[in-house]
This record gives sequence, C-alpha cells and structure tokens, in this order.
Amino acid sequence: MKREDMLARLMAQENADGGDLITLRAIVEEASELGAARMLARMGLNDDGASDDLSELRELLRAWRDAKRSMWKAVIDWLVRAGLAAVLVGIAMRSGAGELLK
Repeated sequence: MKREDMLARLMAQENADGGDLITLRAIVEEASELGAARMLARMGLNDDGASDDLSELRELLRAWRDAKRSMWKAVIDWLVRAGLAAVLVGIAMRSGAGELLK
C-alpha cells in the first residue's frame, strides 16, 4: 500500500470515528514520512546510492576542514618565524653586527 493511500485511509477513518489519539498519531507519522520521502526525492537522494553519496560528501567536508586547519597553522607558523627572525636581526643590528659586514 502506498503512503498516499495510507494517509487517505487514516484521514477517512479520522472523519468517521471522530478523532481518537491513536489515529491522530498515525496521521502525523504517515504525513511526516511522506513529506520526508518527497524532500529526499526533490534533493535526488532517494536512490540506493544516496547513503554512499552522503558518506563521500561528509568525507570531502572533513578533508576540506582539515586542509583549512592545516593552512592556518602553517600561516601562523610562518608569521611566528618571520617575527623571530626580525627580532634576531634587530638584536644583531643593535649589537653592532652590521658594522662587521661593512
């Protein structure tokens, strides 16, 4: 039985019985399942390979985040090294090492 048919039968039962809690819960459950299936179909994720596609996308996103983190770490590392080199050059110039090179 299709979900649309099940939802239609539950709605008809609700109208006939006058609305008990079990029927209302079943209507909500069937409607949410139908809505979720429609959403997955619109996104193109309703085939058998969809779970593999999502796994690959998660892996790609994780790799992108790792690469971004590594890039920032390298930039900070180079900035610290350049700062330390500038401090060393400044110390050398103040101590008169510049005159030794002349």
